Formats: sequence, structure tokens, C-alpha cells
Amino acid sequence: MLFDYKGGTRVAVAYTMARSSRSFIAKGDYEMSKRFLTITFALFVTTFFAAQSFAALQLTYSHMFPPTHVHSKLMADWAQEVEKRTDGRIMIQMFPGQTLVKGSQMYDGVLNGITDIGMSLFAYTRGRFPIMEVADLPLGSPNGVVSSKMIKEVFDTLQPKELDGVKVMYITAHGPGLVHTKEKPVRSLEDLKGLKLRATGFSAKLVSALGGTPVAMPMPETYQALSKGVVDGATFPYEAGKGFRLFDTIKYTTESQAVAYASGFYVVMNKDRWNSIDAADQKIIEEINNEWFDMTAETWDKIDVIGREFAKEKGVESITLSDEEIARWKKAVAPVVDEYIKDMDAKGFDGKKIVDLARNAIKKYSSM
Repeated sequence: MLFDYKGGTRVAVAYTMARSSRSFIAKGDYEMSKRFLTITFALFVTTFFAAQSFAALQLTYSHMFPPTHVHSKLMADWAQEVEKRTDGRIMIQMFPGQTLVKGSQMYDGVLNGITDIGMSLFAYTRGRFPIMEVADLPLGSPNGVVSSKMIKEVFDTLQPKELDGVKVMYITAHGPGLVHTKEKPVRSLEDLKGLKLRATGFSAKLVSALGGTPVAMPMPETYQALSKGVVDGATFPYEAGKGFRLFDTIKYTTESQAVAYASGFYVVMNKDRWNSIDAADQKIIEEINNEWFDMTAETWDKIDVIGREFAKEKGVESITLSDEEIARWKKAVAPVVDEYIKDMDAKGFDGKKIVDLARNAIKKYSSM
């Protein structure tokens, strides 16, 4: 008899061996041997099924950062922590650098089960996450911790339906997104005219408002675009200058913090896969998520410092705007925020409420 499940053949073989062994047993020892073989067979089957029931849940985790990036290590550490605290019941295989799913397709990749867990930017699919895009507005968030706490408060308070299709693990946002150029220094609004700058999401509207020409592309493609002259510069936080080698080509950074944006990043999981996890292990993962939110937010700032130092080493010139010029930049980008509010109202949201929530959170966490 063969059993209709994986490994059943091994059980059937053990049973057959137990039966056939009778022919080698002396008649006087038969009863004792029969009991011994029965016990041995029972132990074998019990061990087999215990091993089957303990089989770990295998998950995949995809993201856009190159393997050498600090955030790649941080996400790998998250996976290892999950494996450790669940005693190996959950195992996670990492796929960095868009090797399984591209950053711009990450949300659909998770939604459709191509990857179980994914990390990317809301800004890569503009218009799909209207509430979460508030972080990309030029609100002047001063650092990654403030930006992350701001976007978390927006999510926790409003619970946007745009993310109902997945299990949200945690959401963060990077430090100030600034203007960086390859050949031409930007010291005034006039200097931006005619420049093609890599920008995604609402940062593209920021570039347009300042007089430049936005060119949409994922961050991993920016280095080649700069090297080949496809773009004249890019908008990004300091950390990306090192993490994606952009300061190998950039010569000037304009300290435009007053109108800085802060792209939001999501870590999400396929809902069916999440629901297949035992409640006790779900609780463990939620605890780890909370810890990694704090660590990730702090990491944004740490690597911004590293990126700034790297820029100095590369000879990148840091340009400080005058107070008068800052006022001009603020006035130029104000319509971007007004347009967001108007568009959100047209979609049935309270645009002003969302923007006020983000601004008040920035103010609150900046003073802490």
C-alpha cells in the first residue's frame, strides 16, 4: 500500500519491511519482536508527521535597493529577526535590487503574489496612492525621523482604503529631497530654467513649479541617465548620492530644504500569505515591524549624514540659498500644494484636512 501524500512511500516501505521481517524471526521470539516492530513503526510515523507539520513557511521579500545599500542590510536583518523569533517557523528569501520585481511594479507584484513581501515608493505609481502622496509635497520636512513619523501619523489617522489590498507592515519616508545638478550650479530660480531633472511623483510637479523639466524614472536608473546626459540633474536626499553612486556624477547640491519633499516608502505583504500565518506569529511580526519602523526612520538620517560627507569627499559644492531666494522658492511651489488640495477635493477627499494633518505632524515632531 502507498500513501497519497509527500513522503508516504517512505512510510509504506517501513511498514512493508516490518511485515517481511517476520520470516527472519524465530518462532519463540515472535511476539516480543512483533511488539518491538509495532513500537518502532509508530515512532517512525509520529516523527515523520511531526517533521511534516513543522515545515517552515517560506516567504519571498523583494525591494529596489542594491545589495550594498544600508537599507538592504536593514531589511535582511528584519527577515533574520522574523526567522529567529518564530523559531524558524517562517523563513524569508531576499531579492534585492529589483531582481524579482521592479520598484515601479512592486505593489502589484505583492498584490498578485509574485513576491510575498515588497518594499518600494508610493511615488513610483503617481495617482494610485493619493493620500500617501502628501509626503511628496514640498512641505519642508527637516529629516527622515520627522518625515517618517509624519507619514505614519497620516496612515494611522486616515487608514486610507488605497492600501486595503495588502497587509501594511510599516511605512517610512526619507529625509529632505533636494536639487542636485551635474554641470550647472543652481543659485536662483532662473538657473533651473531649461534643466532636465530626474523626479518622481509630486516631486516632478515641484521641479516644474521651480522652472525645470521633470523626467520620471526610478532611482536605480538615475546613475546611467546622469552619466549619459539624459538628465542634467536630479532630486533626491543626500543618502541616495552615496547609496546609488550619484555623487560620482553630480557636482552641485542646492540646499533647498525649505521646499523639500519626502518620498514615502512602504513595506507591504500579500494578504493571503499574511492570513496563512498563525496569530501568535503575526503578533511577533507586528512587534518586529514596530521596532523596524523606528530603526528605519533613524537610518534615513544616519545615511543622510554619510551621504553628505561622501559628497564633500567627491568635491560636490553645497549651495546655500539667500533668505530672499528661499522666499521666492516657497512662493513658486505654493501652487503645487494648492493643486493637490483641489484635486483631492474633486476625488471626494478633504484635501486641506490631509495637508494640515501632514504639516501639523511635521511641526509637532520637529519640536520634539
